[in-house]
Amino acid sequence: MPPDFSGIPAERLAALIVRAPKAELHVHIEGTLEPELAFEIGRRNGIVLPYDSPESLRQAFAFTDLQSFLDVYYAAAAVLRTEDDFHDLTWAYLQRAHADNVVRAEIFFDPQTHTARGVPFETVVGGMSRAIGRAREELGISAALIMCFLRHLTEREAFETLERAEPFREHLLGVGLDSGERGNPPEKFARVFDRCRRLGLHAVAHAGEEGPPASITAALDALGAERVDHGVRCLEDQSVVARMVRERIPLTVCPLSNVKLRVFDTLAHHTLPKLLAAGLRASVHSDDPAYFGGYVNENLRQSFACLPLMAADAYTLLRNSLESSFQPAAEQARNIERLDELFENWGR
Repeated sequence: MPPDFSGIPAERLAALIVRAPKAELHVHIEGTLEPELAFEIGRRNGIVLPYDSPESLRQAFAFTDLQSFLDVYYAAAAVLRTEDDFHDLTWAYLQRAHADNVVRAEIFFDPQTHTARGVPFETVVGGMSRAIGRAREELGISAALIMCFLRHLTEREAFETLERAEPFREHLLGVGLDSGERGNPPEKFARVFDRCRRLGLHAVAHAGEEGPPASITAALDALGAERVDHGVRCLEDQSVVARMVRERIPLTVCPLSNVKLRVFDTLAHHTLPKLLAAGLRASVHSDDPAYFGGYVNENLRQSFACLPLMAADAYTLLRNSLESSFQPAAEQARNIERLDELFENWGR
């Protein structure tokens, strides 16, 4: 049980959340491509975006569902061509993460989005890994890459991507599954994930965002998922909730994304408090922050402004983020110790 933080006033709690060490476990690096950087990279690569300006690109962020977002997302990602592009994209995100006191980032990337355009796999991973090394040296952030398969593509294409990735195994922490859930169940990629696990890669999967609770069960059973990304629809099936609580399956929740993509009408309707009350191992993350209105601290700030969440919930969410990471145990313990010290000394 977390300590009793009931005496922390709201304004002090907001400051504590900002300062607290935290892990970002659900962020797509392509989704951190701010319009200004997209136009800058497009200019140096001679690529013209189908928008007049960064502001007109932002105006296209009026999404009605996941697919309407993905259409814009893939159009902007088309400017990424060189190793320097992927370095600059990742470095820009890691600087923002550092400003939010992220101490551990486990970053999703979609190689198929780029290799389909003729960008070599090694270009993508090379640029991102260089930025991760730079962030470790200059910012003190621990970061790693999780390679995602696009679920709207075929199993064969996923295996081809895995084959391209194997020579770069040392740069990969794990694999994930993203893109549109509808019509693309986890079972479609069971054999791919089995191969990945045998390579020693961690497994995570998007499930229970568009899809029903059964998609969460399938991610756990067919893919061996160790974390469920989104998963907010689990509350529709109490047997799924009970299993996730029993097995302590982490749930990486992205509140602003859920509102932007119409999973919930408003943030005030979000079920984050219910997830915590059910005993689920939930934590808060930013998903695609350039498109959805904020990085991890902004997701936390707005959630606490709009939902009946208390100081103990803040501590739980932050601790869950750290404990749910795949960071080495000793580093994880040091970060949790820092979190505990910050909250215990809140009044000083």
